[in-house]
Amino acid sequence: MSGFLLVLTIAGTTALFLYGLKLMSESLQKIMGERLQLMLSSLSSNRAKGVLTGILITALLQSSSATTVMVVSFVNTGILRLAEAIGLIMGANIGTTFTAWLIAFFGFKANIAFYTFPLIGVGIPFIFSNSRKVKNWGELILGFSLLFIALEFLKTNVPSASDSWFIDVIERLNSIQHLSYFVYLIAGILFTIIVRSSNAIFALILVLSIKGWLSFEMAATMLLGVNIGTTIAANTAARVANVTAKRAALVHLLFKVFGVLWITPIFPFFLKGIIFINTSLGGIDPTLDIAGIPISLALFHTLFNVINTMILFGFSKQITNMVAKKIPIGPTSENEFKLTHIKIGLLSTPDASLFQAQREILIFAETSRKMFRNVERFLIDKNDKEYLVLKERILTEYQNAKRYEEEIANYLTKVGEGRLSETSSKSLRSQYKMIDDIINIANSCMNIFHAIERKRAQKIEFPEQVNNNILLLFNMVKEALDTMVTMQTHEEQMPFSMAKDTENEINNFRDILKSEHLNNLEKSVYKYDAGLIYNDIVSQCERIGDFAFNVDESFKGL
Repeated sequence: MSGFLLVLTIAGTTALFLYGLKLMSESLQKIMGERLQLMLSSLSSNRAKGVLTGILITALLQSSSATTVMVVSFVNTGILRLAEAIGLIMGANIGTTFTAWLIAFFGFKANIAFYTFPLIGVGIPFIFSNSRKVKNWGELILGFSLLFIALEFLKTNVPSASDSWFIDVIERLNSIQHLSYFVYLIAGILFTIIVRSSNAIFALILVLSIKGWLSFEMAATMLLGVNIGTTIAANTAARVANVTAKRAALVHLLFKVFGVLWITPIFPFFLKGIIFINTSLGGIDPTLDIAGIPISLALFHTLFNVINTMILFGFSKQITNMVAKKIPIGPTSENEFKLTHIKIGLLSTPDASLFQAQREILIFAETSRKMFRNVERFLIDKNDKEYLVLKERILTEYQNAKRYEEEIANYLTKVGEGRLSETSSKSLRSQYKMIDDIINIANSCMNIFHAIERKRAQKIEFPEQVNNNILLLFNMVKEALDTMVTMQTHEEQMPFSMAKDTENEINNFRDILKSEHLNNLEKSVYKYDAGLIYNDIVSQCERIGDFAFNVDESFKGL
C-alpha cells in the first residue's frame, strides 16, 4: 500500500470511529432526553454531588467535551453557578476515562469485533421502526458496532514500526529525553485540537503503541497532551459567551494544565506506580510486553484525573477567585443587544439546543415587555429631556427585538437541519410561532409610539376620561405581558385560564372603548385627528393582548 493511500485509509477509519462515537453519544442523549438537563442543573448543588454528576453524565455521553460545552452553556444562562460548574468539570474529566476503559478492554483485550456484525443485524431493523425510542436504541447499537469495526480496521491497516524508516527518527528523538517529552506532549495537544475527540486520539495512540510506534512512556506523555487538548472545545464555545461562562472554560483549562505541571517532575515515578498497580492486579508489564499497554494506559488516564481532582477539590473557592481576577466583569450598557443563551452555538442534541432557544425566547419576551412599559412612560411623561431619552431607548429596544427575532430564527433553522424527534419537531414549530408573535408585540409597540409622536407633534390633548381609559387599557396589556413572561420562567405555575381571562378582559374593554369613541366623535368631545390617534392606540393595545395570548398558547404547546 502506498504512503498516500495508507494516510487516507487511516483517516477514513478514524472518521468512521468518530462517527460511531458520535452516533452512540447522540442516541444516548436522545434516550435520556430532558433528564440530562435536569441532572446537570439539580444534582450539582454542592461540589461532591457536582463531581459525581460530572462523572455519570460524561460516562453516559461518551464525551467530556459534550459535557463541558453543556456546562459552559448552563453557566452562561445562569442555570449553574461557577462554583457548581467546577465540580461538574472535575467529574467530567474522570468520566471521560470510562470510554478509555471501554476501548482498551473491548478493543484490545476482548475480540468484540467478532460480534459487531451480528449487533448491526440487530440494530438496523430498530432504526427503521416507527417508534422514536426504538430508533434511538438502534442507533446506539449501530454506533457501538461502528466504533469497534473502525478500531479493528485501524489495527489492521496501521503498519508495524519495524517496517518504516520513521522509526529511526523516533529513536533519535527519544535519545533526547526532555525534548521528546515536550514533543509528544505538544503532539497530543495538536492532534486533539484537529480531531476534536480525545477518545479517537486515545484509540489511535493505543494502535500505534501495539504496532510498536510508541512506547508506554511516549503514549502516556501524548495522553497528557490530549488532556489539555480537550479543553479547546469549551474555551472555543465560551469565546462569545458571558463572563461567567468564560471563567468556567478557563477553569477547565487550568485544571488540566495544573495536572501536567505537577506530574511532570514525578512522571517516571508515576509510570512505575502504574506498572506496579497493573502487575499487582494480574496485568502485564507494558514495558516488557506491548499487550499490557492498553490497560496500563487506561489506568494511567484514570488515576491522573482522579488524583488531579482530589488535589484541586478543596481549592474550588480559590480557583473561583483566581479566574474572577483573570476575567473581570467589564462595563455593559443596559440596552446593549447581546444574546445570552444561544450564542455559543448548537449543543450536542436538538433537545438541548431547543432548551437553550426557549431560554433566549424568554429574554426576547422580556425585551418586548420592557419596550411596552417605556411606551407607556413615553405617553405620560411631559418633560422634553426625558421624552428624548425614552424615544432613544424605545428605538434601541425595537432594533434589539428585530435582532433577537433574526438570531433566534436562524438558530432554530440550524436546529431543524438535524434529525428531530416528533416531540422536538412540535417544539420547533411552537418556538417559531412564539418569536413571530413576540416581534409582532414589538411592532405594535412601535405603532403606538408613532401614534404618540403624532399626538405630540400636532399638540393634541386628550380629555381626562380618554387618558384614564388608555391608562386602564395599558394596565390590562401589562398584565397580559406579565403573564406571558412569568409563564415562561417556570418560577410560578400559572394556570392557562389566567391568560385567557386577561385576553377576554382586553377584548371586552376594547369593544366598550370603540363604542364610546363613536359616540365621542358624534358629540365632538375631541377632533377627528385626535380620534384617529386614540383609535390607533386602542387597536394596537388589543393586538398586543392577542399576540401575548398566542405566545402563552404556543408555550403551553411545548
